[in-house]
Amino acid sequence: LLWGSVPEKSDAVRIEGWRAYVQQEGQTVFRWATTALAPLALQACERAGVSPSELAAFVPHQANARIIDGIAKRLDIPDAIIAKDIVESGNTSAASVPLALSKLVERREIPSGAPVLLFGFGGGLTYAGQVVRCP
Repeated sequence: LLWGSVPEKSDAVRIEGWRAYVQQEGQTVFRWATTALAPLALQACERAGVSPSELAAFVPHQANARIIDGIAKRLDIPDAIIAKDIVESGNTSAASVPLALSKLVERREIPSGAPVLLFGFGGGLTYAGQVVRCP
């Protein structure tokens, strides 16, 4: 398990106004997500004692297809299934990781017991990653 935040960039994704609109600095968030998150995801694998090459799937937060592709490319996991539920369900905030995983499990795309890297990130530039065994 790995989690943390980047406090010096905490205002890159924020809630503003009395109607609680989410505001973000798109370019800042994109650069951070595509460069800083892959090394953190690799740390989550290392802490779990799992090599990235052993992963059956990578299930990241479904924020943006380009971000997902960028992180997956840096992880160098060509044999892993990359969850891309963003196309079907959109960005469902904190629910995107469990929703994407549940769809992969439902379609039986991941064998039971296989290692799966779950990785979330979001507001305040927070992140969390964990390798789990597929149910």
